[in-house]
Amino acid sequence: MSQVVLVLATVTSGLIAGLFFAFACSVMLGLGGVEDRVFVDVMRRINRSIQNGLFGLVFMGSLLSSGAVIVIDLVDGGGLDARAVAGAALFLLSLLITFAVNIPLNNRLDAADPADIGQARKAFEAPWVRWNQVRMVAATAGFVLLCLAVQN
Repeated sequence: MSQVVLVLATVTSGLIAGLFFAFACSVMLGLGGVEDRVFVDVMRRINRSIQNGLFGLVFMGSLLSSGAVIVIDLVDGGGLDARAVAGAALFLLSLLITFAVNIPLNNRLDAADPADIGQARKAFEAPWVRWNQVRMVAATAGFVLLCLAVQN
């Protein structure tokens, strides 16, 4: 059972790490050159459209399965590979950043006054990009460690 949970955590964390990577290396770079109203409109659309069943399944699956990897290790008294536990912990750190920083920034952008779009973008873009890069590194490192643990 622990191997199934480990594989599930690995696959779902890889999908989410890839999403964070896609934003870091393409989406935000592409949006960087557009005018404020377009930037805010597109980010609002992305933030609304990502709230769908498939994404929710993968996102919650990654959260639950990564947490389960750590719980299983605690219950089994360190029975899992340390790389699995460290990988799950790093991935969970990326989700903590998502909940603590990126989602609140998304919500503030969504609620921004249409008359103050330029200020809304200014308050959103730099911190969102910076914290996305941090969560991307944490998620990717976690994914790599989980992959190494699955090999054994």
